[in-house]
Amino acid sequence: MIWQLLTSPLDGLIWIAEQIEERAVTELEKTENLQKRLTTLQLKFDLGDISEEDFAAQEQEILEAMEAELDQQEQEES
Repeated sequence: MIWQLLTSPLDGLIWIAEQIEERAVTELEKTENLQKRLTTLQLKFDLGDISEEDFAAQEQEILEAMEAELDQQEQEES
């Protein structure tokens, strides 16, 4: 019982650190996923699998999502 009282603040800090790590990994995965989608889209266009109009529309969508992600990260850092 006394041991739990003594280690409880440490347990709280560990929990907070785990939550921060989980959030950072999630954010990194989102950014990497968007970059992979953009690379895949470029390859499809280069190979002639999609038209220029489709490429432009999808590229714009991905770039807007990347910009929104960066804006969100900047707001969280402020």
